Amino acid sequence: MRKVLPFALTGLFALSACQFAGHDGLAEKARSLNTMAALPLHAYIPDPASDGVRTVDRAQWILGKQCMVRLGFTGFAMFDTKTVESTYPVRQGTLTEDDDMPGDNSPYGVDDPDLAADHGYHNREPDASGRPQVWPADQYTALTGSFESGDSHVTHGHRIPEGGCLGQATRKIYGPPPEATKVDGVKLSGYYSLALELWHTSRETASKDPAWKKADRAWSARMKKKGFHYPDPDKASYDSDWFGHDKPSDKEKTTASADARCKLDTGYVPAVHAVEVRAQKAAIARNKEKLQAMRAADERAMRNARTIVGHAS
Repeated sequence: MRKVLPFALTGLFALSACQFAGHDGLAEKARSLNTMAALPLHAYIPDPASDGVRTVDRAQWILGKQCMVRLGFTGFAMFDTKTVESTYPVRQGTLTEDDDMPGDNSPYGVDDPDLAADHGYHNREPDASGRPQVWPADQYTALTGSFESGDSHVTHGHRIPEGGCLGQATRKIYGPPPEATKVDGVKLSGYYSLALELWHTSRETASKDPAWKKADRAWSARMKKKGFHYPDPDKASYDSDWFGHDKPSDKEKTTASADARCKLDTGYVPAVHAVEVRAQKAAIARNKEKLQAMRAADERAMRNARTIVGHAS
């Protein structure tokens, strides 16, 4: 639930140059468009909270459990897979992702001035579908096939399969994985790598479009009138001053609230969303057969997972 705290009033005075658009309809439109689900490629990336994905998670752990027992982890015979179907393994002693990192779950950043005045740029919602679970190093390597220097690829006299027990389980459910690709030096692998790659390249194309650049300039000009000097919202969201703090500073909150207000004033979200929709639709059209094949493979995986879960019940 969103709360309007007294600090929001401070923001109203400090940010008077960025006059709020004022119309609830415009704000609601911006927020409805500022979601991943409002973009075409979202249809090719399964919802982690859906029943189908949860069934696949459960099937992976059922097969993973059987594999771990075969590798000599006899205690796994009593392991209740229902308790881990929505978790991902983390190696004991490894730092997990910092919840205090700036960012959120939207494609265009903050769009609610009151919420931004409360939380600054720290608006990332916890992903309830992927809670981490810590495992001892030997079990972690067997589960994931991820090794650190000095780790053995053999456990209890058995060689750990490629990708570990969970990787082997995934291949049994989905079939052979597609070839990995690299985007800006980051390796993308897995059964949805094509959709993720197209999402990235579409954003790159869209952000170079004259209409997107015009929206950036309009937003930046509004921000500049109040002394905030950023060329675009991404630069504001990921200012280095926002990192390394337990709580957002007053400066961050003021900046984020100004950012959101100026987005609403300039119609930023509808403008850039329209450009990105065009770019994604063009990418989908160019890769229609590949995306259809990916969707068909996903449907087969769901059926395989239901069979696996059914046999284990």
